[in-house]
Amino acid sequence: MRKRYGGRPTLSVEEARERILETVRVLEPERVPILDALGRVLAEPVVAERDIPPLSNSAMDGYAVRGEDVAQAPVRLRVIGEAAAGHVCEARVEPGTAVRIMTGAPIPEGADTVVRFEDTRLEGEWVEILVPVSKGKNVRPAGEDVRAGQEVLSPGKVLRPQEIGMLAALGRTEVAVVRRPRVAILATGDEVVPPGQTPGPAQIYDANTYTVSALVRSVGGIPLPLGVARDQEELVREGIRRALEARADFIITSGGVSVGDFDLVKQVLAAEGEMRFWSLNMKPGRPLAFGVVAGVPLLGLPGNPVSAMVGTLMFARPALMKMQGFTEWPWPTVRARLLDPIPSKDERRHYVRVVLRETADGYEARLTGDQGSGILNSLVLADGLAVIPEGITSLPAGTEVEVLWLKWGKMP
Repeated sequence: MRKRYGGRPTLSVEEARERILETVRVLEPERVPILDALGRVLAEPVVAERDIPPLSNSAMDGYAVRGEDVAQAPVRLRVIGEAAAGHVCEARVEPGTAVRIMTGAPIPEGADTVVRFEDTRLEGEWVEILVPVSKGKNVRPAGEDVRAGQEVLSPGKVLRPQEIGMLAALGRTEVAVVRRPRVAILATGDEVVPPGQTPGPAQIYDANTYTVSALVRSVGGIPLPLGVARDQEELVREGIRRALEARADFIITSGGVSVGDFDLVKQVLAAEGEMRFWSLNMKPGRPLAFGVVAGVPLLGLPGNPVSAMVGTLMFARPALMKMQGFTEWPWPTVRARLLDPIPSKDERRHYVRVVLRETADGYEARLTGDQGSGILNSLVLADGLAVIPEGITSLPAGTEVEVLWLKWGKMP
């Protein structure tokens, strides 16, 4: 039987993620300069309008010749001109003649082969070919890379630097990609104030808006921070209205989703829209709400900073990636051996903050210290989140576990 929390059955991480992904849709395309398309999902077929290269050209610095003239060597040919990259040579290569040619220069009329400089000796207006060269050697044919009319890039392609280069090679300055989602971010609670203001004796600075905004930006979303809504139902309603007026595609709130008297987000969500769920079988982040307001998905995160970050990683990240046209959203993981035991815990899935050390035998993981969901510094110290599956109430040191990678700028 599924466990219950606050009168509601709890969902697994996978069930909750699937419900969110079923709700969100891929956004419409927009045209952007090609450099701004890096890392984004292509929304149109890209078809070549011309051959690349447009003309047969030389792969070497050397001499353009007729293959019949250099099938045997040594042989002397008269040099009748030069061919440079970016220019069409007017000279025609006749039997017994050659044109000096640079890499990338179009092959002159009559020639079909290039002999590299290293295999020749120049004497006045004559060049001696020192080794036999097969017909077609060192010639890059027209359309060798891309043919006119060819679909070079298909919709759904994630654009890497090489695809940006190809777009430029095709003469494109803009391209259609899936639009980036606009994500409204609203903190709630009387106890939080924005950085820059003077907090009262019982108040703290709002870290969640900045943590969540940074994560949203890191996956391509456009964060729209809306500040802090105090613990009044009308102010929370006003915050959500401002999110809708800002044309948000997704709304993320923090705080107000538990079972207390001042946990207003879930009440407003249920009244203004549709509540899909608000209790998960995980720690940190059991009270995590999801629903829809005026057609816009809303993810209600807990107010504790660790819970807010873990909830954003587990649920907002895949949703925002789907909205941008991605079909996969894997998170890099490693296997690591615990150096500390996991003490007695409940049967929820736990995400435990750890420091990783790579050894000759693999990774080792040590707890960052107190695992309280309000201890943001435990994430600052962490290289990863060790996943302790449901149903496991303790683990001895030496157990191997899966760890979600959190080292920024470095891949496992």
